[in-house]
Amino acid sequence: MVPSARPDRLQLLLIEDNAGDVRLIREAFITSGQNVDIAVARDGVEALDYLRGSVSGGSAVRPDLILLDLNLPRKSGREVLREVKADDRLSAIPVVVLTTSAADEDISYSYQTHANTYIIKPVNLDRLFEVIGSIGAYWSRVARLPGTVEVPPVTGGRFA
Repeated sequence: MVPSARPDRLQLLLIEDNAGDVRLIREAFITSGQNVDIAVARDGVEALDYLRGSVSGGSAVRPDLILLDLNLPRKSGREVLREVKADDRLSAIPVVVLTTSAADEDISYSYQTHANTYIIKPVNLDRLFEVIGSIGAYWSRVARLPGTVEVPPVTGGRFA
């Protein structure tokens, strides 16, 4: 595992195949003033390779948090979630499912597979920015994550 070069920042792995959503989520974190470093995996295979490299001495930084879309190419988000939570080296990393699916079976499966929360991706841009800001604020300043240092509050802005 490569330790964070910036321990005062939340290390996030965004697993998302839609380039537009990746851009908007990055922008939402920046706009909200969150101290977040974002690595991106564009499919399930890439995500698991990244995560396994982060715990096996590879060059990837172990994330403090995973944002996971369920609808991914090559290996679905469901499969990624199942494999992450079944791996003792990865299972403690919180997983926030952030997806367009409102299907009851996806919600139930995610919680049964130990997702930490399930959020339906807002289609309204302002609401998306609000949700992403809330995710960042909660996981970086409210929740206590294993092996992280307390992140100083952002001055100004909505989530200070």
